[in-house]
Amino acid sequence: MKFIQGLNRSQISLFPVSLEEAIDHDNEVRLIDIFVNSLNLKDFGFKCDFDENGRPAYRPADLLKLFIYGYLNKVRSSRDLERMQTKHRGDVANASLAPDHNTIANFRKDNPAAIKKVFRLPFKSPVILNSSAENSLPATAPNSEHRTPKRTTTTRRKFSGTSITSMPKLSNTLKNSPWLIGDQARLIREHLSTHEARKMAYQALSQELERSGEVQISTSDPDSRMLITRNNITEVAYNVQTTVDAKHNLLIDYEVTNENDSKAMGDMLQRAADVLGHTDFTALYDKGYHTGSELKTAQELGIETPGSHS
Repeated sequence: MKFIQGLNRSQISLFPVSLEEAIDHDNEVRLIDIFVNSLNLKDFGFKCDFDENGRPAYRPADLLKLFIYGYLNKVRSSRDLERMQTKHRGDVANASLAPDHNTIANFRKDNPAAIKKVFRLPFKSPVILNSSAENSLPATAPNSEHRTPKRTTTTRRKFSGTSITSMPKLSNTLKNSPWLIGDQARLIREHLSTHEARKMAYQALSQELERSGEVQISTSDPDSRMLITRNNITEVAYNVQTTVDAKHNLLIDYEVTNENDSKAMGDMLQRAADVLGHTDFTALYDKGYHTGSELKTAQELGIETPGSHS
């Protein structure tokens, strides 16, 4: 039976193949190489000056190429990037480079602002962005619903207090009935102690709410909130706001929030203006964002919002 035969790994090439020839002409690493080499990394804030003593450092440009390559291929872990560079040596940054995961992680940790500037660079191009669109995506938080809102906390605190105040007869029985000894007396004491502890815990939560000015508090995931996600369904969740170019669907910005859409438009418009460097674009939103205060923010920024005019 006939099969397509591959090259024998032990076969020696008559004419040596250079790394340039080994990489396909349409390989994305060529674009990454041209893009990074065109940048003055020091202007972006990358650390480019290193001490001459000790082992030489990796060039920031090579680490940035590796980081961008991993981003385009959905590889974010430093260890995965290390394995990828070792596996595809030469395709990513340089034929002889193999930075370990600590080097990659430190590069990301030491240059967060500079990396962000590089990723925002495409939006600074001469191409005019005519319109942007924003939408949200709810992300369920690891916290149960009954442990979050203020109304539930208050109700449980009152319930716990009622449970204790409704048990005076049982407490008197415990004191005045000598026959209640052993396990029976112990169980009653544990029951009363449990409710008293719950009451104190909910009182502490109530005080924290009053002190912070928040209307909700989550005990296992403090940053999450009770949100209306879809069809008036309420969940303990986060709300991920995203802004994209309406024509090309390029991601401009995102922010993880714990608020509903009604108060999100103004902040995202300001962030989009900061990323783009101008406000000469049209913002597209659904009716969930049409709040007077947010439309006022858009007007003050000089950003057009279709349908918001009287």
